[in-house]
Amino acid sequence: MTDKDLYGGLIRLHILHHAAEEPIFGLGIIEELRHHGYEISAGTLYPMLHGLEKKGYLTSRHERTGRRARRVYEITEQGRVALAQARTKVKELFGELIEGH
Repeated sequence: MTDKDLYGGLIRLHILHHAAEEPIFGLGIIEELRHHGYEISAGTLYPMLHGLEKKGYLTSRHERTGRRARRVYEITEQGRVALAQARTKVKELFGELIEGH
């Protein structure tokens, strides 16, 4: 198992968490994840974003700022529900992994 396999779910949850706070875009979320110790390439991130969108957790639109066009992602109601459910599971897992309960 590679680190990408192990951390893929955590990265997806992190993406949903940030998308719940405000719209996100690829380079911005790569930089945010880097602050948390995840070194993720665009070639890894964009398939994750597209997968989250395909599952209905995110929606995207093209946005132009000056000459630059970027795809901006926002969380959907389905994504908010999934994130809330995941938070419960993560708390339970955290208890087992860290606190030994």
